[in-house]
Amino acid sequence: MARAGQLMIFQTHIPKSPLNQFVDCFIYHEAFDPPHSVDRFLPDGNVEIIIDLDDRPKFIYDNESLREIQSCRRVWASGVRTEPISIHSGKDSNGMFIIAFKRGMAYPFFPFPMNEISRSVVDADLIWGNDFADLRERILANKADAKKFQIVEGFLLKNYLSNLIFNPCVEYALNKMIDQPHQISLRALNDKIGYSQKHFIKLFKDQIGIAPKSYLKILRFQKAVSEIETTGEIDWALLAQNCGFYDQAHFINDFKAFSGFSPEEYAKRKSGFLNYIPVA
Repeated sequence: MARAGQLMIFQTHIPKSPLNQFVDCFIYHEAFDPPHSVDRFLPDGNVEIIIDLDDRPKFIYDNESLREIQSCRRVWASGVRTEPISIHSGKDSNGMFIIAFKRGMAYPFFPFPMNEISRSVVDADLIWGNDFADLRERILANKADAKKFQIVEGFLLKNYLSNLIFNPCVEYALNKMIDQPHQISLRALNDKIGYSQKHFIKLFKDQIGIAPKSYLKILRFQKAVSEIETTGEIDWALLAQNCGFYDQAHFINDFKAFSGFSPEEYAKRKSGFLNYIPVA
């Protein structure tokens, strides 16, 4: 448990090439002490590996009743989600190390297609055996924060350097969707790539985790979340249009599906931490 009066540590590190093409950053935090214990974590299109440096389990909770529905220990992976999940806020934790992948770029580090972990949180030993458990022990054995980043970077390069390839057509589609979620047409994108629609959907699900249409909805939702975070007086109809939604009704329905709240409710409850909403 974090000691009373202990200063919070929050550090990030961007790995060197070629890892930085796939990993957005490493995050290490310690002595995080929010006033709440449970967060609603919204779908963001990302995949993460979480290395918990505390031996106590962390829980996933039912979104409505907040009863414990899953226990996570030591190391786990979180796939692309299409619904929010309620998770431990990190309060009283002895430290966490997070490998945050770039959107859609986690595929080379997993031994199976990404759709097998989508909408799921899975213990690392069920995916990689003891590899990440051993990595966790090495992190715990080194007190220097900078050394932790070096250890994880070296581990990923040693074990996955030969895997760092990606289907160029999927990467092209992914980048177009990320750059212009509010403007992109999947039909035009599919015509540009040249695959049959069925084949492209399979490739995309294998490497990203979910179908292109579902992923694009998440990206448009994320654009809306970012707009809400930075806008004072909000014109909801204009925001829906600017984020690529067909109309305001579709915007509201999708927003509720992804967050559990209407856009107005979310704007009132947001915490300043993007995609994390305190619920208990």
